[in-house]
Amino acid sequence: TPEFPDLNPVLFIDPDQHLWLFWIVVAAERWEDSLLKYRISDDYLGPGPPRWQWQDIVLLKPGADFPERVASGVASEDLERFDYGGHSISPIDSLIESAGNLSLQQRGWMPRNHLVVLPSGRWLLPLYSDGFYVGLMGISDDRGKTWRAGGAIPGVALNQPSVVRRRDGTLVAYMRREGRIPPLRVQVSTSSDEGETWTVAESSDVPNSNTSLEVIALADGRWVMIYNDQEQGRDSLALAMSEDEGRTWPHRRHLEQSAGGQFHYPSIIQTSDGRLHATYTYQPGPDSQKAIKHVSLDPDTIRDPGTP
Repeated sequence: TPEFPDLNPVLFIDPDQHLWLFWIVVAAERWEDSLLKYRISDDYLGPGPPRWQWQDIVLLKPGADFPERVASGVASEDLERFDYGGHSISPIDSLIESAGNLSLQQRGWMPRNHLVVLPSGRWLLPLYSDGFYVGLMGISDDRGKTWRAGGAIPGVALNQPSVVRRRDGTLVAYMRREGRIPPLRVQVSTSSDEGETWTVAESSDVPNSNTSLEVIALADGRWVMIYNDQEQGRDSLALAMSEDEGRTWPHRRHLEQSAGGQFHYPSIIQTSDGRLHATYTYQPGPDSQKAIKHVSLDPDTIRDPGTP
């Protein structure tokens, strides 16, 4: 978009093999004013860039109960205690008042992690807001022709949800939490109605230094999380595995550990051959150039790091 930043790209191949690109255009130099856009291509396997057939803006209306859901997440917290890393955050009363402002609540929804396709055919696009620090799902029940907003994922300082589905249909959203209030942990919320409503997010047992993460379900039912596995810094990046659908994460393998390094904003998929493919920002030292690193491995090596 000429003269505007285009950021936070998310790629998605739908069940009909169309390629989707979701991203934001940052207006007014403010995350809160970002516009959510997408493009679609069915001609992307040849040489050169995809040929895009359609482009549009996704407009979402969080609904009349949005202020109530925001309030339910912050009622027991003192927002003045939170350090948002340079972002300003309103006191509770002002935040809830802003949540009732249609202009504010309908802008600034940003993607970060992969979409989820449910057995019912519903598509979920995980989104977050740097204005309200809550998440919600962009929901499509007609294969992306139209989109609407699900209910807010309530909590304090939530960012960048990653969603996985359990066998019983429960959806689990994992999120980073802005601020420096201990314990610094991955935040977790669940939905029992396909992303329409969510529980107030709670701290898990998984340490995290307010950094982005992603969780996926493997073909065999195991779950894998890629994340910064410490309370301070981004110089350690790990894979964790759960064999009980996210209730515990006993197995861990480090991808990177380097004092002073920066390894962050990871993304992960499993390909049809069963292997995992992860990409992330790679900067092994403070004086090193940044790059994007790609790692491919057998998921069994997470449980047994000594496996070749």
